[in-house]
Amino acid sequence: MSLAAELHAFFTSRYPGIPAADRAVMECAGRELAESGLAEAALGPGAPAPDFALPAADGRTVTLSGLLAEGPVVLTFYRGAWCPYCNLALRALQQHHDAITARGARLVAVSPQVPDESLTLTQKHELAFDVLSDVGSEVAGRYGIAFDLPEDLAAVYDSFGFEMQRVNGGHPRTLPLPATYVIDRTGTVRWAFADPDYVRRAEPADILAALDSLDTPNAIDANDLNDATDATDNPRQ
Repeated sequence: MSLAAELHAFFTSRYPGIPAADRAVMECAGRELAESGLAEAALGPGAPAPDFALPAADGRTVTLSGLLAEGPVVLTFYRGAWCPYCNLALRALQQHHDAITARGARLVAVSPQVPDESLTLTQKHELAFDVLSDVGSEVAGRYGIAFDLPEDLAAVYDSFGFEMQRVNGGHPRTLPLPATYVIDRTGTVRWAFADPDYVRRAEPADILAALDSLDTPNAIDANDLNDATDATDNPRQ
């Protein structure tokens, strides 16, 4: 099963159980985010990838330049451990971690949560790649994918018990779009995926294809790939 199919199956089983008033707020915010053009304006193929120095869940500081010294980098941004779609996407990346490293690349994930909150207990034992904390989504902002939740949606998330004020280190409304970048050793973005719909994520197969293309001169945009990421029709927030 593709990641898109797995995400869509989870969505169709879970979403109807959310109260109708909350669904209306989520859907409205999703439409507004899609119409904002943020995803289209985000960093894309051919652009230099902004360097960063971010804390890992184990206390180390990880830099993009340091990772690139060892090979290409697959950089993925996710909303947080409270997001079940993010957890499914991270699990899919873990399942493809060996294939990514076999291509000489490093995989790293970034969320706006503080280090102690960036992983679920299960993930802390299962993930073989670095998970970094971008509190305030400052790095996500440099990649053009940071946005602020509307107040009514933030209130809905509070009602769900996500505790975003605490887990995001005092930045409860700032999140990144789900986004993934393949960056070559020169620091150039060669493939990019960013979507305002949190149910849509980069397919691991497409990431591997992008890594396989690094010996060719042309950058690739995920929007040019005809894959299974169109699992749902309407963006949601």
